[in-house]
Amino acid sequence: MAFRMTEQAYLVLLSLAEGPRHGYAIVQAVLGLSDGATRLGAGTLYGLLDRLGTAGMVEPAGEEVVDGRLRRYYRLTEQGSAAALAETARLRALARRARGALAARPALGGA
Repeated sequence: MAFRMTEQAYLVLLSLAEGPRHGYAIVQAVLGLSDGATRLGAGTLYGLLDRLGTAGMVEPAGEEVVDGRLRRYYRLTEQGSAAALAETARLRALARRARGALAARPALGGA
């Protein structure tokens, strides 16, 4: 079964584009990338990371203990980077088509 790119998965991939991050840092990056519109809970995040890992898009990048808690890091793979670039191109093309469709629409209240 092919991986279905959701907005949340796309944002997780983008959050890892700058380098490896641990779970909480991914959540914070996604929040920033989405201007606060996407808030990932722990279950959603780790479910996404598991599916992205199975699809070969992310991989573990190490662990450390901070304040007695295990912090696991993840990084983007080449396949994940390619998927993020492909999704970015798809969204750009969609936005271009949307602008064309909206520009052709008569103004509200007009003829």
